[in-house]
Amino acid sequence: MSNVSGSLPAPGVYTVDPVHSTIGFVARHLVAAKVRGYFTEFEGTLTIGETPETTSVQATAQAASITTNNEMRDNHLRSADFLDLENHPTLSFTSTKLTAKGDDRYELLADLTIRGITKPVTFDVEYLGTNPGMAPGVSVVGFEATATVDRRDFNVNWDAALENGSLVVGNRVTLELSVEAAKQA
Repeated sequence: MSNVSGSLPAPGVYTVDPVHSTIGFVARHLVAAKVRGYFTEFEGTLTIGETPETTSVQATAQAASITTNNEMRDNHLRSADFLDLENHPTLSFTSTKLTAKGDDRYELLADLTIRGITKPVTFDVEYLGTNPGMAPGVSVVGFEATATVDRRDFNVNWDAALENGSLVVGNRVTLELSVEAAKQA
């Protein structure tokens, strides 16, 4: 039964299901094209409190697991030009504040760490509801969240330009999270 009242799921600790969740991003290439990618190795925990103020989220993603379905581009994204996998093997996310906006929508403030640089980021979150899980005694919750960051804030400064001065890769990156998390009864 889906929640439509604007409240949070039942309090407790929910573990993100990486098989049914996505940590993705969208960046512009040559002004028009959108390049979509995601991380295939990540983990996270949602600690749902009695109120939004007592709710928290923590997650990490392995930089090596980045994929855009193009091996040459993925290797470049892992390099020092972008994620600098050798020196920064993980990206992390720790919430600092959750505020209800009504109609199952929330604003989530979080500290996002990329390349060892931590910056505050604001996510728009939608709570999709709660259902029984596939296994007995398991509750499953769903959330979607989006935010836009400037990659230069995280020292991702690779700036190849065309003859006319246009950037090959846009500076703004949209983060798209689709999360399914489970709690044992």
